[in-house]
Formats: sequence, C-alpha cells, structure tokens
Amino acid sequence: MAKTQTDDLIPLDVKESPEDKFREFLEIRGEKLTDPRRTLVRHIFSSHKHFDADELVRDLHDAGHAISRSTVYRTLRLLVESGLLRELRLTNRSAYEHDYGYPAHDHLHCTVCSRVVEFRNDDLLKLRDEVSRAHGFRATGHRFLIEGVCSSCDRSHSPRRRLDLI
Repeated sequence: MAKTQTDDLIPLDVKESPEDKFREFLEIRGEKLTDPRRTLVRHIFSSHKHFDADELVRDLHDAGHAISRSTVYRTLRLLVESGLLRELRLTNRSAYEHDYGYPAHDHLHCTVCSRVVEFRNDDLLKLRDEVSRAHGFRATGHRFLIEGVCSSCDRSHSPRRRLDLI
C-alpha cells in the first residue's frame, strides 16, 4: 500500500519569501506591493490553514488591520494568479490555501461541518501519470477533492434505531 500522509504535510524549503515572490509578480504586471497587500501576504502566510475570504476579512479585522473587503478579494485573486495560493471550490464556498512552499496534495471535504483534510497518496500520483501517458499527455499537476462526511459528523448525525440501543 502506498504511503498516505494526513494533516501533517511538511512545508517545503523555498528560496524566496511569499512576499518577495508576490512583489516580483506584481512588478512584472506593472503594479506595486502596497501596504495593505503586504499585510495580507504576511497574515496569510503566518500560518497554514484553509480559509475563505470572509474568514480572512474577520481575522484581519480582529488583528486590528483596516483592509477593505474589496482589497481582500482583489488580492486573493492576484495571489492565486501568482501561484502563491490555490483556490479550492467546495460545495458552497471557495477556500484558499498555500500553494507556494507547500507539497502537492489532495483533499477530503466534509459537507456537513466543512472540515478540509489534506492528504498525499503515492498511488494516486502513479495513477495520474499512467492515465496521462496512456493518452499522450504530460501531467503538470492535478486537483483531487473527495466530498463526503467525516467520522465525527457521521457519528453525530447517524439515525439511532431501537435495535441499535440494545
């Protein structure tokens, strides 16, 4: 069985900070790394978690940063375009996660509590490469998201029948 790693993917060593990579991306586009954008990048990359735009706005506000919602949305789009963040389209929202400096991995998404679990499975990578080769295709990446119900939600929402209580 292939090695599977869950919830503990180790960040990769990178030469440049996310802030430096974003500054370079913006300069190529003829734009500047403004103070609000810098604050956003530093805040986002200070910890690794999945978040949506509204959570980010709340976190920034709670941390005492006065950054407008429109600046957050525009900057998230730019961070995805630059390759620093990845957007995950979940059942009822889009979530974001680090792409730069983080190993390739896939996700499990609980449709009840919205929990997102990261995992890496070597068998999936082999299958991706086999299917690509069979179709004359060179894979440069993939996105795999399994939707379902996590064990905690499954236990708490499972119907109890009388016979189950005996």
